[in-house]
Amino acid sequence: MPGVTGGMVFPSTAALSKSIRARASEIGFDAVGIAPVEPSAHAEVYRHWIDSGHAGEMAYLAREDAVAKRGDPQLVVPGARSAVVLAKNYYPQSEEAHAQPDPSQGMFARYARNEDYHEILKARLVALQEWINAELVPIQGRAYVDTGPVLERELALRAGLGWFGKNTMLIQPQRGSYYFLGVILLDVELEYDAGFERDHCGSCTRCLDGCPTGALLGRDAAGAPVMDARRCISYLTIEARGPISRALRPLISNRIYGCDICQEVCPHNNPRFVQITTEEAFWPRQGVHGAKLVELMGMDQGEFSRRFKNSPVKRAKRRGLLRNVAVALGNWGSPEAVPVLSASLSDHEPLIRGHAAWALGRIGTPEALQALRSRRLVEEDTWVRQEIELALGAAGVT
Repeated sequence: MPGVTGGMVFPSTAALSKSIRARASEIGFDAVGIAPVEPSAHAEVYRHWIDSGHAGEMAYLAREDAVAKRGDPQLVVPGARSAVVLAKNYYPQSEEAHAQPDPSQGMFARYARNEDYHEILKARLVALQEWINAELVPIQGRAYVDTGPVLERELALRAGLGWFGKNTMLIQPQRGSYYFLGVILLDVELEYDAGFERDHCGSCTRCLDGCPTGALLGRDAAGAPVMDARRCISYLTIEARGPISRALRPLISNRIYGCDICQEVCPHNNPRFVQITTEEAFWPRQGVHGAKLVELMGMDQGEFSRRFKNSPVKRAKRRGLLRNVAVALGNWGSPEAVPVLSASLSDHEPLIRGHAAWALGRIGTPEALQALRSRRLVEEDTWVRQEIELALGAAGVT
């Protein structure tokens, strides 16, 4: 039935929900689900994950206020009653984008090959919220795209959009997992979708078996998928701010920003039915995926800022990305990388110098070892000196 407030008549919950869905589609979202706002059923699982240290350096996830808000959306938006959950596909528009580049090229996660989704989708969410307020019913609310204290995937599950895969992704039936999620919390009652209950992963373990660093730990006793972020390539190449573990560096291969392996091997992401984005804003941009590692390693701050303007890659900053590129060059192992890595031994960032030293040690040519010996004479940073000594020691050089 329509609602009445102060003499004004508002649409029924069913009519409100129908209008919101139609408008969401008009402004570019591919799927929408609506769930009631309730305390999280996964709050204890989340807290245990934090207490187990699996969040690594991501302290913003472990702040007590952030943990509490993720457990109860009412702490985020007092009086919130409904969560509108929206999904946007970002799978590249060409099969060429699905091809694996050779070891001399850098691999970027698919979501990072285009414009920064945070900015694009947040603007659309805010526009949808403002439209609801102006055209349908006065509301209070907040919109989030992957940056607020909201458990988006749990809300998406309760809104009927999909299930939690063993790779921790939300997987949509017949659509896969290459989707961004956004959430609008509203203080108005809507018509709710039935939650998604069936787990379609079954006995499949392709994602667990395919993860080269062993970051995926299967499901816990409650059935929730568990990841040790400290071993995840996406975490190591984006979120981690310090050195990458020497034991994990060889396992990263040439993935220099994020990782799609657990999605690529998932049978629900079969290219035969995965939806391809038609929006230019989500198409791969030039100079990112497939760029030559040697070229990337030579970037100064100006070139980094120009190449990755309005890109998610800027999150890693120059020092983080070139750390990753140095690791990829070491894994490539080609003498072609020696000149740029040798020059990087003089970079003003110790993080870059140390990983360049490791890469030169992996290549191990006389020119690479000479560069390490020369830098050892003048290097003042303790950690970088250690990396140089280990690289030379592995080659039998004292």
